[in-house]
Amino acid sequence: MSTYKILVICAVIAIAAIGIITVLSLSKGVISTQDYSIDVDPLKDPQNLFVTARVMIQNTGGKPLTNIVVNFGNGELLQLGTLTPGQKVILSPPQDNSLEQVVVTADNGISVIKEYRLAPKMVGMMGS
Repeated sequence: MSTYKILVICAVIAIAAIGIITVLSLSKGVISTQDYSIDVDPLKDPQNLFVTARVMIQNTGGKPLTNIVVNFGNGELLQLGTLTPGQKVILSPPQDNSLEQVVVTADNGISVIKEYRLAPKMVGMMGS
């Protein structure tokens, strides 16, 4: 009977650990470990006749980010202003942009350079 109890206790500990890890990974932007942090996710999705693109920017820090500037490339700049902790914006790049990379800068030494990633293609979806 004692082996059964040990096995149940180990299973409960494993389930609790998995739950904690899941909650922490899903709380990105809610539980901040740094005062100033930003997440940038540029995405492009080439279709047969056109390309759709978007840039998601989120303040993942614990304090507001100020003077945010988004450089889409090709001389295209956007003064975004301020993002409060956890706030997320989704932007569309200007038309006829090369869609190579995005540079996001802000006060307090924030500078992120990201290349556009391609959207995953799934069977039955438009453009696949």
